[in-house]
Amino acid sequence: MTVFHKSDFLVLGSGIAGLFFALKVADSGRVHIITKRKETDTNTNLAQGGIAAVIDEGDSFINHFEDTMRAGAGMGQRPVVDMVVQKGPECLRELIEMGVKFTLNPESVTGYDLAREGGHSQRRILHAADSTGREIEEVLIARCREHENIVFWEDMAAIDLLTASKWLGMPRKEDYCWGTYALSRESGKVHAFVAGATLLASGGAGKVYLYTTNPDIATGDGVAMALRAGARIANMEFFQFHPTCLYHPAVKNFLISEAVRGEGAILKLKDGSAFMAAYDERKELAPRDIVARAIDYEMKKSGDDCVFLDISFKPADFIKERFPLIYTTCLKLGIDITKEPIPVVPAAHYLCGGVQVDRLGKTSLPGLYASGEVSCTGLHGANRLASNSLLEAIVYSSQAAASALKEQAVQKLTLPEFPQWRYTHKDDPDEKVVITQNWDEIRRFMWNYVGIVRSQKRLLRAKRRINSLVHELHEFYWDQALSVDLLELRNIAVVAELIISSALYRRESRGLHYNIDYPDSDPDWLADTIIENGQCYSAKRAE
Repeated sequence: MTVFHKSDFLVLGSGIAGLFFALKVADSGRVHIITKRKETDTNTNLAQGGIAAVIDEGDSFINHFEDTMRAGAGMGQRPVVDMVVQKGPECLRELIEMGVKFTLNPESVTGYDLAREGGHSQRRILHAADSTGREIEEVLIARCREHENIVFWEDMAAIDLLTASKWLGMPRKEDYCWGTYALSRESGKVHAFVAGATLLASGGAGKVYLYTTNPDIATGDGVAMALRAGARIANMEFFQFHPTCLYHPAVKNFLISEAVRGEGAILKLKDGSAFMAAYDERKELAPRDIVARAIDYEMKKSGDDCVFLDISFKPADFIKERFPLIYTTCLKLGIDITKEPIPVVPAAHYLCGGVQVDRLGKTSLPGLYASGEVSCTGLHGANRLASNSLLEAIVYSSQAAASALKEQAVQKLTLPEFPQWRYTHKDDPDEKVVITQNWDEIRRFMWNYVGIVRSQKRLLRAKRRINSLVHELHEFYWDQALSVDLLELRNIAVVAELIISSALYRRESRGLHYNIDYPDSDPDWLADTIIENGQCYSAKRAE
């Protein structure tokens, strides 16, 4: 029997985007937050760097705007970038008023210790040492826990969105998203969460690649569900690889923050020679796509397993105070970063594409909003500027909250009655190994064929394999009892297919998408890559 829960607002995900939205709407109605694991299992919780915003009088909105546009390789939407940059400081003040404590600097005019990272022309990044995300996550969860209208549902894996066309037989032109079906990890029962407004804040999709900085939960669930529901998806070819993930057999996804390079760290080869000057005049402070490609090229040229990031020439006390998490983590692994360089490699980090939204956070499916990494707002373009992601999340969650509140006030929606979960899944325990096998295969060929540097031949190989796997998985899905592992496999297969199709469609190199068969940027391709209703096409957004 399906268990039903009704609310005014439903949030899928408990990172900064979901929590900020929940707090914005909670005074006006009941809010349910569902999260696939525990409330702190989010990309936000792992974010080290900080939030970029113009708060110093020596900085300007124009500077931040131009830095963002430059990093985005011409693909950033100018009205979106302008809106986020200008609304950012106001949303940031709200975080501070909620209790978020950023690192202070009494000698600074602003009172805050402002950091600088790759692609930024100014020091404008507020941070909480090197654990900014954890500080934000803890404060927002505490505020949500204090609010009587907010209810958390942990260990709930969303299955599919509740749409009027699929589940109520309404015409597609009258479609509406009313929430989601979700699987309880604890009981194995299917729950239906029905709400007047639904926010996708489910995070990224780094686990589609073999090597990633993302936590295990980042399987692209929101993007896959939105696609199945008919929502428009954009720019999936632009997947950012962070240049510096710790290379050590005992850890699999520990990030070495962009801020380390922002404080002067130098990238070196095994022989101690620096190499970034050969790739960009900004050296280590070049945007991430340039740095990641440079490292990838040097590793392939030398055959080495990693390169090295050296900040040991800085005072030891400075390193320990500025990067306490990185210092202690590395020290436990036998690496004293005050005395020796850090072994690093690039790893899949951030999805710049996703579910396309307008400036109010609305998707193409009425009733469905999206914010955070699951969304494609037009801010990042072809490459995300460091520390713009948390900024984007709070601005767009604020926009989405205002829009959802207005919509509810105008429409005065009556929640419909939805059917019980009507599908019967078989259970073949002998076939459970298929989940692990397919999961590993997808992640490996995505890394090898659809990674930092691509070619038409590699992409076509990946396309043939993912087409076959998606067909196999469609049948396999109904032959297995519902499980979180099965749902995640289904979703990463969809995300892999979207990335491959988008990468094949774009016949140029731009930002994070580098194809050796089309090495130059082409102004004719200066448009979003859209996937909708099984079709891939280009579309320019209205300025």
